[in-house]
Amino acid sequence: VQLVESGGGLVQAGGSLRLSCAASGNIFRINDMAWYRQAPGKQRELVATITSNGITNYADSVKGRFTISRDNAKNTVCLQMNRLKPDDTAVYYCNADMLSMQWWGKGTLVTVSS
Repeated sequence: VQLVESGGGLVQAGGSLRLSCAASGNIFRINDMAWYRQAPGKQRELVATITSNGITNYADSVKGRFTISRDNAKNTVCLQMNRLKPDDTAVYYCNADMLSMQWWGKGTLVTVSS
């Protein structure tokens, strides 16, 4: 199973980006999907999760600005990020819970300039 993220880049504070993640390979059934991020010198942190039936949860720091969504038929998960702040700068990782294992993408870099 592979998870491949896309959509990262450089954006000014207040701007928007949309991250996408596609799962491929021997996919059986994906349970929860999530986005994590890791800023330089910091631990990886949970940004948002979404269950297979669409229930979402967000870190307090992104509530009201980020929206997670998924397409179960296409095995994709997206993260719409609005009103970005310099503190949002990080490598963003896609995560999938499948067959009682955690699968990770290699990450996509988001840089927010002030």
